[in-house]
Amino acid sequence: QVQLVESGGELVQAGGSLRLSCAASGRTFSSYGMGWFRQAPGKEREFVAAINWSGNKMRYADSVKGRFTISRDNAKNTGLLQMNSLKPEDTGIYYCAASTSGYYPREEGNEYDYWGQGTQVTVSS
Repeated sequence: QVQLVESGGELVQAGGSLRLSCAASGRTFSSYGMGWFRQAPGKEREFVAAINWSGNKMRYADSVKGRFTISRDNAKNTGLLQMNSLKPEDTGIYYCAASTSGYYPREEGNEYDYWGQGTQVTVSS
């Protein structure tokens, strides 16, 4: 059993920055790959970023590459998503997910086994 809780979402102006956190329960977080997804109202869930279990491989959606940075601190059972140069189209609910297939970062939602409840990010124009 893995429990994930996201935090850090809030209202921010375009061009600003936010850092999202994903706190994981249990003692096996370091064995899981971790990813971030987002979903806007009326839109499909989309991949944002992923990192493998050891934290030395990362993958980003083209829409966020160069602006977002994914990282993890296994000693603290925490995943992080640093978001810079935010745009209104970044608005949505951001979800943290964990995968048992963690050797490589994964882009597909069905490759993840556990999900958090999400945190709202709103970027004003």
